[in-house]
Amino acid sequence: MAGNRTFTMIKPDAVGNGHAGKILDQILEAGFRVVALKYTQLTDADAKAFYAVHKERPFYGELVEYMSSGPIYAAILEKDNAVADFRTLIGATNPAEAAEGTIRQRFAESIAANAIHGSDSDENAAIEGNFFFSERERH
Repeated sequence: MAGNRTFTMIKPDAVGNGHAGKILDQILEAGFRVVALKYTQLTDADAKAFYAVHKERPFYGELVEYMSSGPIYAAILEKDNAVADFRTLIGATNPAEAAEGTIRQRFAESIAANAIHGSDSDENAAIEGNFFFSERERH
């Protein structure tokens, strides 16, 4: 059964380019409710831990460097069918392949600097949300 929460991060490129507010507006307009929101910056160790699942991939070092290069917004979002609906809203990883009007089509610079992260499963949404937010913060 599909869950009603997902996790997202507005990435350093989108924050640095001043797009965070527009992205949050688009998320809210799509019917998501913000359960938790945090403005923070990942340390190198944080990024390595968060992306440990990709440790053996050739892009891991570049990903860690990029994700710790500037501030991000981390958020837990709520809506029926949250993970699937959010993945549709953000669009394909490659902004050139992202559907018209999706967040990545509108705000991403490249495959690497693709503006936003969205959990790919209910399980990962819970794990990722727990990485950034205490139980008290996830009301």
